[in-house]
Amino acid sequence: MPSHEALREAVLHVIRAGYQLRPDALSALREMPDELDPLEVVKKALEKAGEEGEAFIGREAVEEAINALKRPAEQACALVDQRVDLLTGKGVRKLVAKEIEADVKVLMDPTKEIGSEGGLGDFLNYFKDRFARLSKLLKRRIDARDALSVSEALRARPNSEVKMIGMVREKREGEGKIIAILEDENATATVIFTPKAGREAYEKARVLMPDQVICVRAVRVAKDLFAAKELVAPDLPVRKTGERELAGGPVYALFISDLHFGSRAFMAEAFGRLIAWLNGRLGNGRLRELAGAVKYVVIAGDLVDGIGVYPGQERELEVADIYRQYEGVATLLSELPGHVELIISPGNHDACRRALPQPAVPKDYAGPLYEDGRTLMLGNPCLIALHGVKVLVYHGNSFDDLATTVPGMGFDRPLEMMKLMLWARHLAPIYGLKTALAPTARDLLVVEEVPDIFHTGHIHVTAIGAYRGVLLVNSGAWQEQTAYQRVRGIVPKPGRAVLVDLAGLKAVELNFTRPELWS
Repeated sequence: MPSHEALREAVLHVIRAGYQLRPDALSALREMPDELDPLEVVKKALEKAGEEGEAFIGREAVEEAINALKRPAEQACALVDQRVDLLTGKGVRKLVAKEIEADVKVLMDPTKEIGSEGGLGDFLNYFKDRFARLSKLLKRRIDARDALSVSEALRARPNSEVKMIGMVREKREGEGKIIAILEDENATATVIFTPKAGREAYEKARVLMPDQVICVRAVRVAKDLFAAKELVAPDLPVRKTGERELAGGPVYALFISDLHFGSRAFMAEAFGRLIAWLNGRLGNGRLRELAGAVKYVVIAGDLVDGIGVYPGQERELEVADIYRQYEGVATLLSELPGHVELIISPGNHDACRRALPQPAVPKDYAGPLYEDGRTLMLGNPCLIALHGVKVLVYHGNSFDDLATTVPGMGFDRPLEMMKLMLWARHLAPIYGLKTALAPTARDLLVVEEVPDIFHTGHIHVTAIGAYRGVLLVNSGAWQEQTAYQRVRGIVPKPGRAVLVDLAGLKAVELNFTRPELWS
């Protein structure tokens, strides 16, 4: 039987993820083998719950997760071609991407909406817009539809229960309690979260972020002081596969990020295998046929390593000229098959402003990419539709803040941070830390439209998961660990790409670091 502490951490993880654990599921966790980690088991169970739109985790889901994790490591790391068989099933020989007409729609691109000078008035309007948009999303929820403003809640009778929507101005955590200062345009209120008043609300409050907009059900205990009983975030609606528009037929997209061309640590050999595979020159028969079915390559930023991005970078550069870096990566990508469409957004290493949202890399730097007629250069973040499948592409700049300030997050847990963003319905909630934000007329970092796929990069750790019907893809990198990453505790999982069947939203990780898989 697992330890009490291990079980507690697993249960809290389920609650923080916005799900509930049935009593029979808890019994299954208590009965599981000692060699398994309850936290890993519930993570596995939550992946399936997200895919199927379930809000409760039962015994059956836990037992399935236990059985999956009990398999030997050798089976878990099955050969790529075996996993591709599972992904594609029968009929793959009929899939030829060059016979499929491209269907790409740009639903949101910040490039043309960026123009603010960044004055005090601009920032004030920016946060007003954020508050208005997230408040609107909250009021679509049944449990927040009748919420008041903070100003209105302050007029409630003492000891009466109210719901109010506010932005988190400040959060403090002490022994057995969490204090949050909520504000709207006209007033502020102090909300205390304790396990006694509301255990679930208290656990959710642990991952609250400054500048996040939430709804709180609370009792007014004095003047501007409230005791919280429930915390509601905008979150995503629970959806099942049949509730969203998927590609009408089999068509594939390949998701990659963080090439870091120009770095001495750029994995030229592994990336060369990817190019050779897409051109049908590498892999067994099944893999080559599948390569011919890839219609899109989506790159979530950091095409190049850049210049002066971090201290001492010049010692780790193979190409120390930003123009030559873009020329080199353009030459590399020009080797992709002619029928493959390229969608590219920038990251923090690319030659554009660092503040979010970022415009597309300017033509002055990336001219060769613009000259390639099949390349679409967009900003960060951006929202596109591939054959009707909505893809939210975001480099992941704010992972730096979430990993270092939010309990339970870390550079080795990209999926948890992606879920936190979707729970908050904002890609970079925290203002004033490492992630620079620029005041646009409307807050383009609010996740207003629910995507089918959420694609990120930045922390160089490949991961695939799901949350409330949304496929989560963090696509790793093509750069080996640098000295700077070692200092920051980032252990990359590079040399991989994620292949997605847009018709069924099935995903598979392809590992290009192992030559024996591609012979």
